[in-house]
Amino acid sequence: MMTPQQMAEKIVEVLANKIGRDIKLLKTDSITVLADYFVICTANSATQIKTLCDEVEKIMEENGERVLHREGYRAGGWVLLDYGCVVVHVFLEETREFYGLERLWSDAKDIDISSIVGER
Repeated sequence: MMTPQQMAEKIVEVLANKIGRDIKLLKTDSITVLADYFVICTANSATQIKTLCDEVEKIMEENGERVLHREGYRAGGWVLLDYGCVVVHVFLEETREFYGLERLWSDAKDIDISSIVGER
């Protein structure tokens, strides 16, 4: 069983390894009961969104963590993967800008992920 922080960091690593762009890790536990962490990522296409989400699900399952809920998988512009304590949002760029989750959750702590994603 992984801790919420371990789950969030593993998800960030998986997204970075599959060339997800502009990855953000927000610590939300002090401002909402929805999740301890939000992971936000941009993909270049609907195909890449599917690839990123499939890989997150595969790696997390290998680590004993199953997705509780998936939203938007067929729609293509935004997919949400809910792991309970960690919620993953993978967007097309225009969709991410439109919904502006970073603005909506601006009170969340932005976690430095440079040690996880390295220089990309």
